[in-house]
Amino acid sequence: MTTVREQAPLGPGAVVAVVVTRHRRDLLADSLKVIAAQSRAVDHLVVVDNGPDQPVRDVVESFPLPHTYLPSHRNLGGAGGFALGMLHALALGAEWVWLADDDGRPADDSVLAVLLEEAEKRGLAEVSPMVTNIDNPERLAFPLRRGLTWKRSAAELGTDFLPGIASLFNGALFRASALDVVGVPDLRLFVRGDEVEVHRRLVRSGLPFGTSLKVAYLHPDGSDEFKPMLGGRFHAQDPENEVKRYYTYRNRGYLVSQPGMRKIGALEVIRFGLYFLGVKRDPKAFLRWLRLVRQGQRERFFRY
Repeated sequence: MTTVREQAPLGPGAVVAVVVTRHRRDLLADSLKVIAAQSRAVDHLVVVDNGPDQPVRDVVESFPLPHTYLPSHRNLGGAGGFALGMLHALALGAEWVWLADDDGRPADDSVLAVLLEEAEKRGLAEVSPMVTNIDNPERLAFPLRRGLTWKRSAAELGTDFLPGIASLFNGALFRASALDVVGVPDLRLFVRGDEVEVHRRLVRSGLPFGTSLKVAYLHPDGSDEFKPMLGGRFHAQDPENEVKRYYTYRNRGYLVSQPGMRKIGALEVIRFGLYFLGVKRDPKAFLRWLRLVRQGQRERFFRY
């Protein structure tokens, strides 16, 4: 019989960092190096390894942080991996849960301290850093829509704070009490859209949250998936491979059928119809998109 070693609960104000990884040793090491160097030290690190056939326990143990290594012999995806890690952090007694993916990292050693200061000063349930391009930190890693305009550079956002906007799995800091209200990611989504779904719940909860523009989290560029239309007034997300398209469109179908997002659903048909039929001129791709959206609406979460 295997037993789990009991661990004493963490102290008041404890911050637990949760990182989800799979088959990316070097990127994980880069991420953990910056997490371990924070000026406000992390109290505990939880690493969920979705690919223990290529284990990264030695990478985790090479950093001087109290840690828990959680290998999952079933790939839980980002959604399930973060759910497992966040629940473990709460079970440890965390008062704050700091989320990070393995392909990104805090921009410098002040990020956690600034996020904590902003959260306390503004009374926030969650606060995120800007997510900027790891190869060009002056640019955003993902375009941000404000009304009918898309912001692509950090300078366009301002210098202080964006209320009600947050990237949740790239450096996001949650109060434990916020997770009591919002919950953890939905395992069924696996990858793609899980962050949007938690953001939807956060909006509907009425809890205060936002993005501090004083600090950044570096992430590989993700803007290539967003294809512009009508002079850049509209965009359609078109991932580069079939697996990503499957999860993106299926999960999007589920999302736009949920409270708080249903008004977007009708516009999605127009927007993607314009993209696939008018821009790409690919009716078969539009029909595939429709099938996957309907699959998500019916909550048929079969794996690819």
